[in-house]
Amino acid sequence: MMGILSYLVFFATVASIFAIATLGLNLQWGFSGQFNAGVVGFMAIGAYTYAALTAPAQHEHVGGLDWPVIAALAAAMVVTVLVALAIGRLTIRLRTDYLALATFGIAAAINHLALNLEGITGGGRGIAGIAKPFADLPPFWFGLAFLALVAVVLAVVYLMLERLVRSPWGRALRAVREDEVAAAALGKDVDRMRLTAFVLGAAPMGLAGALYAAFIGYVSPYDFLAILTFQIWAMLIVGGSGNNAGAVLGAFVVWALWSLSGVLVVQIVPSTLQVQGGAIQAILIGVLLIAMLVFRPRGLMGERLHSSPLLRDDASPGRQK
Repeated sequence: MMGILSYLVFFATVASIFAIATLGLNLQWGFSGQFNAGVVGFMAIGAYTYAALTAPAQHEHVGGLDWPVIAALAAAMVVTVLVALAIGRLTIRLRTDYLALATFGIAAAINHLALNLEGITGGGRGIAGIAKPFADLPPFWFGLAFLALVAVVLAVVYLMLERLVRSPWGRALRAVREDEVAAAALGKDVDRMRLTAFVLGAAPMGLAGALYAAFIGYVSPYDFLAILTFQIWAMLIVGGSGNNAGAVLGAFVVWALWSLSGVLVVQIVPSTLQVQGGAIQAILIGVLLIAMLVFRPRGLMGERLHSSPLLRDDASPGRQK
């Protein structure tokens, strides 16, 4: 029984961390229409920043700064925002496919830097001994306490983004997404709004990466491969882009499918073929995506449609009493 509870706590913690990153992607894509294919790069920046500030000093990598956990998490977001600002200024005029290619290439470059800058990142060996909050607690209670921390962070990020997208700025951002020319004609600074959304969306991704490093206590370049970007995108599409609640729901649904399929691979697939288990998991997620796009193209919880009261049926003259 305790083993099942421990696994459920682990599952909920990882799913919540992914939900935070998915919320950031939802701001970029769901509300401003920017195709960021480099989610994993921003998560890696947050994770390595947190690791460098909290890991013990070793000759293989930087460390020994002994920053408090909360300060290191905040610093991870700040560094991610600064990197996103630099990237956004370079790519602000790129659209759709070109932006996707640029961000994918940047994420790949970040991964290669992490792999080759051994004096800073530890290279392929990674960075171990990263500070873990509640580390003095027994394993189960550590997991439970960390889950509570991540749940609070997820709730704060969700509420802040909900407030943001429901504000006049959020409505203007959706207008830019739908028709940039019309929004510019109405006096909106399209490039500035797109850049702001890109940078703000990157902040939760960096925070998610830092929380992942704090939870595992170890980080390496192999934790941030392109498949992670695929997973985050699948979570957003399944849950429903343009809806923050859908982004959170999609994270839990896709991670549940990924986790259960991993268990089934271990139980069913012969041991000689289990090396290909990851491919089977990716195929299942791909099948889920195809099914969602065919049967529910707006996701499990699509974007709420907003319209003027003058356009509603009950506002027509014939329905007025």
